[in-house]
Amino acid sequence: MFRRLPGDEARNLVSTTPDTAIVFRPAVVTTPAIVTIVILACRLLVGLVRLIWRHPIAVLAASVPVALYYLYGWQTALLLVAPVPTGLLAWAVADRASFARWVGWRLLAWWRLIFIYRRHWQPVMIVSGLGKHLRGRDYLPRLGKVTCNAWADTVTVRMLDGQAVKDWADRIDALAHGFGASSCRVSILKAGRLVLTFPRRDPLATPIPALPIPAVPTAGPVEIGRQEDGSPWLLKILGTHVLVAGATGAGKGSIIWSTIRALLPALRAGLVEIWALDPKLMELSFGRALFGPHYAATPEECADLLEQAVKIMQARAARFGGVQRSHTPTVDDPFILVLVDEVAFLTAYQADKDLRRRVSAALATLTTQGRAVGVGVLAALQDPRKEVMTIRNLFPDKIALRLDESEQVDMVLGDGARDRGALADRISANPGLGAGVGYVRLETSPDPVRVRAAYVSDTDIRAMVASFATKGGEAR
Repeated sequence: MFRRLPGDEARNLVSTTPDTAIVFRPAVVTTPAIVTIVILACRLLVGLVRLIWRHPIAVLAASVPVALYYLYGWQTALLLVAPVPTGLLAWAVADRASFARWVGWRLLAWWRLIFIYRRHWQPVMIVSGLGKHLRGRDYLPRLGKVTCNAWADTVTVRMLDGQAVKDWADRIDALAHGFGASSCRVSILKAGRLVLTFPRRDPLATPIPALPIPAVPTAGPVEIGRQEDGSPWLLKILGTHVLVAGATGAGKGSIIWSTIRALLPALRAGLVEIWALDPKLMELSFGRALFGPHYAATPEECADLLEQAVKIMQARAARFGGVQRSHTPTVDDPFILVLVDEVAFLTAYQADKDLRRRVSAALATLTTQGRAVGVGVLAALQDPRKEVMTIRNLFPDKIALRLDESEQVDMVLGDGARDRGALADRISANPGLGAGVGYVRLETSPDPVRVRAAYVSDTDIRAMVASFATKGGEAR
């Protein structure tokens, strides 16, 4: 047996009895103490230089008081240092917004970088499978810059060679829990680099009251709520089509009525016409006086109204062909917004095959040809399955409110939307917490944005009808 062992390994075999397992005694190399000391000193020096390079202000703020104390005593050090925190405190009291922008959020970002992300980076990466531990060495994605704002932390990451965005998107729950956040969203910064967003609080937790009616007529984009970062949610309706999907009580009415409310001045000026299809006879009928003759409730009336919109669209296309490629609303050719409260009532759930065919054909024609000539469709539905809404891919912009199943998120927003953080299936069913909350995915961006639509109450709708109701299509 020993003749088959390479080299001199046979002499390292230790066997006291024939039944004892063969043990290889590894060679031990003793490292001189001076070499170990030099290596540790070099590591300490490199770490100190890196600390000063990455955090010069923090190092300066900590080292200056200590230096003054040893050079001049504590009284002089206190006298020289005290004006700085006093001035910062006065700044924070006098102008909290600018202090937070220039000092507060940067200090918070530094604190969370050191004590949250850098501290837990190695174990979270290894346990989640995004890092590798091979032969005693850790191969980890590189932690980049951390920035903070009023509601979230954004962390830039350089992926390991060979990693894909999906590797990170599949582990958003592990990343969120690993760094103590409620959720995590993944977006691409550039090739090889990602941005992870970790919310610290929910700025959309409380309902938003109805927004003021605009003073200037506009056909869009219209403000209908707030985004998660606090900026206005501007919904584009001119030059696109919008699909809104959500379970019962998810807040589809908030989006519809907030859009109508923002268009009222343009409706009065004759720049916009709102054509309302209300097969449920519950939502849009409350303000039917706003729509004049362009209101339909029965399936037959809805089919007729849609076909009338198709005729207007085709007539405009014949006039605009070779003249213009985009539409600007005018009194002669206003922007027509076709609102459909529950489109599945007219398509999948319609027993009359002829009516179902007419409605589906009209909607398909409008969504494929209408936006270039000033005809847009805003449709709402509860069930986003393909057999229920066969033309859902013809809507460039999509909004997912609270949904019942995780698979429905990708049905509405497109493949990979939930992996990127669009957790529409986790929105609270409590109306006070979740009604009107959703995720928007625009034609121009694959990344979903969390938003909340303003709540337009019955009292608000009555006031809108009293001020902007039409009669025979003309504003009062």
